Amino acid sequence: MVAGANGAISGWRGIYNWRDERGVAAFALDSTWALPVTAAGLGSHLVALAQSDGGFDSPTSERANRHVYRRGFILRRGFVITVGNVVSGAGDLDRPRRRRLVTDHEDVHVWQARWCGPIYPLLYAGWMGAAGAYGALRWLLGDRPASLSRTVETYAYYLNPFEWWAYSRDDNWPPSGKVPGVGWQRPLVPPVSAT
Repeated sequence: MVAGANGAISGWRGIYNWRDERGVAAFALDSTWALPVTAAGLGSHLVALAQSDGGFDSPTSERANRHVYRRGFILRRGFVITVGNVVSGAGDLDRPRRRRLVTDHEDVHVWQARWCGPIYPLLYAGWMGAAGAYGALRWLLGDRPASLSRTVETYAYYLNPFEWWAYSRDDNWPPSGKVPGVGWQRPLVPPVSAT
């Protein structure tokens, strides 16, 4: 049912690029190994549909192997969130920087979810919990490079290997929210623009 619902929505919107092996692989992974995260992505669709205008963005979605909403499911204002093959909270995609955030950063998360399948949310959330607790403990023990909340956010979110990879591909490492001098200093991989 999940694969059928994803296939119906994706077919209606022309999401998969059938003329490219990446599009075929995206569909195959979304319908098999990554089915649990694809199911979660259907929830993101429902949130967007429940809004008066979720802001589906056809130009960044069509034949791009992902669904992009300008609004939709948002956990934190100003931050984009990707659940399965659905990107929500993209905002003003007429701005080049915001568009690149979707094409170079969030697209990495779409593929991470496909490659890691059902273990992706476990790895991502596991890192956030363990690293966030580690950052809080270091702060409580006197290593205070910034406020407690910013220190925890740096360890839990910015140093998350999935985020380090995505920010690096977006040519945005280190991001402005990361506490300087804490954790990884260099990009993990070259930016999309360099490949």
